[in-house]
Amino acid sequence: MEIRDSYGYRDNINYGIIGNCQSSALIYKDSSIDWCCLPKFDSPSVFAKIIDNKIGGFFKVETVGNYNLSQEYLKNTCILKTSFNNGFDEFDVIDFMPRFQTKKKSYYSPPEITRIIKRVKGNPKIRIAYDPKLDYSIGKTKSYVKSNFIVSISENENYETLYLYSNASLNAIVNNDVIELKSDLFFKISYYEKLIFPKFKEILLEFNQTKKYWSDWIKKTPKFKKYNNEILRSALTLKLLTYQKTGAVLAASTTSLPETIGEERNWDYRFCWIRDASMVIKVVAKLGHKNIVKNFIKFIINLIPDKNEKLQIMYGINGEKILEEKTLDHLSGYLDSSPVRIGNAAYNQKQNDIYGILMDAIHYQIEKFPSENEEYEELWSIVKSIVWIVKNNWMLPDKGIWEFRNEDKHFTFSKLLSWVAIDRAIKISILINKSSNIKKWKLIRKEIYNDILKNGWNKKLGAFTQSYGSDSLDASLLLMESFDFVKPNNLKYIKTVKAIENDLMNDGLLFRYRNKDDFGFPSSSFTVCSFWYINSLYKIGEKEKSKNYFEKILKYSNHLGLFSEDLDFKSKRLLGNFPQAYSHLALIDCALNFNSE
Repeated sequence: MEIRDSYGYRDNINYGIIGNCQSSALIYKDSSIDWCCLPKFDSPSVFAKIIDNKIGGFFKVETVGNYNLSQEYLKNTCILKTSFNNGFDEFDVIDFMPRFQTKKKSYYSPPEITRIIKRVKGNPKIRIAYDPKLDYSIGKTKSYVKSNFIVSISENENYETLYLYSNASLNAIVNNDVIELKSDLFFKISYYEKLIFPKFKEILLEFNQTKKYWSDWIKKTPKFKKYNNEILRSALTLKLLTYQKTGAVLAASTTSLPETIGEERNWDYRFCWIRDASMVIKVVAKLGHKNIVKNFIKFIINLIPDKNEKLQIMYGINGEKILEEKTLDHLSGYLDSSPVRIGNAAYNQKQNDIYGILMDAIHYQIEKFPSENEEYEELWSIVKSIVWIVKNNWMLPDKGIWEFRNEDKHFTFSKLLSWVAIDRAIKISILINKSSNIKKWKLIRKEIYNDILKNGWNKKLGAFTQSYGSDSLDASLLLMESFDFVKPNNLKYIKTVKAIENDLMNDGLLFRYRNKDDFGFPSSSFTVCSFWYINSLYKIGEKEKSKNYFEKILKYSNHLGLFSEDLDFKSKRLLGNFPQAYSHLALIDCALNFNSE
């Protein structure tokens, strides 16, 4: 029996994600497709039950009688299997979005969801609950049975359609009639009308080709003695959050899943943050996947056609620069946590840390894959432009990594990453034999370094603090060692780690900070911060303690090993947008540490 809370919503974010690097869908552990946007990640939703239980729309296989349910991914793939068994009758629901290489070496990844219902034994009786709600459920969506498909049409100012093809009775689907499962069934949801009716033979071929694609992708990833399954699932999840067409990397696949239930910290994460994406491609590169890195670098090059153009903190997946934020007031939100937002007003913020994180990724690319860099001239131009921007802006206040929406401050992390930008520019200069600027760049690097030591260190607390002159600690400063600003045995760094542990730790999880922000005081744990803490413990020599914490955190994932953005301190339930790239890249980083022993 499914456990629901007092609102009638799911007890946790127990979803699996499927996708094809064009879009994705979230499928609950009972087979219900509760979130999908077509034709792209950031398109209006066609199923959105996850953010409105009543009018959001879904697609579920319902059973006649009680069944035991289980859910898993097919090994080394992003194909999801939900199994139903009552002891006598048994069937599987297999979900995927087609993705495979064609004979012309291009990737076939249409805006489609394919669902196969495979009879295993007995005579299962099911109903199909098919209730799409197009365009974020704005207006009404009506479905009509045609000769060989069901078409759903939105009746509002935006014209949208969705097509369902199946070898099951179309009338039985729309009427929610009982269907006795005597043979295997297929359902293909398509954003576009198919020119030729799909046949089951073709469906199975797409399934096998998609299965092979994911298996082949995994074969390029090294095997690890420790936490291999966790690393591979996280790697596959990060791959699912990449947009093939441009090389953009999404922060998450959803919008408006709240950081804290009942509050307003609900944001649209279906965009490419330069910070998040740069960290993702670096960790995926460590696993040997060069193409993701190359595609993202091309994305960056295309974003900066002019030398004097400043980098935004985030972009749309097609490189859009204006991401106007709107609220959808007709949607109740996840657990009535309104508002539901589309777009993100943070796009026009100034965050000085992005330049350092991007420069770090560029340096890693050039250093580790020198033969793969075909755009040296473009990259070198970007490097010089970033140095110019950092030189003129590092001493200025900004909004910081956590995107505070009130006053600008001199955030220590922003200064740290300004130092990283100049440091990596110097190292890139050496790698490509361009030494003319090194002397003056070293002076800038030293100036920023000394500024951080003077103003970022709080003698009273014995730690680096969130901003200059502040008494607030910040989990982002756990990354000081990771970015090579300090050595792991640096006394000030060790004291900072311990101060953060003492102040920000709560019931085994970390606050990112405790000080008041635009919406009050934080009340949930930002998952990536706990992983940063684990990494820091490992680096300062507390390896056993680090490993124990890591294994504890792993237990807080959902049933498929997936993490969202946040965790509730008390219940440990998942909160925030899902699945979160930040969380999974940090998980991989920690796991790689334990494999280096």
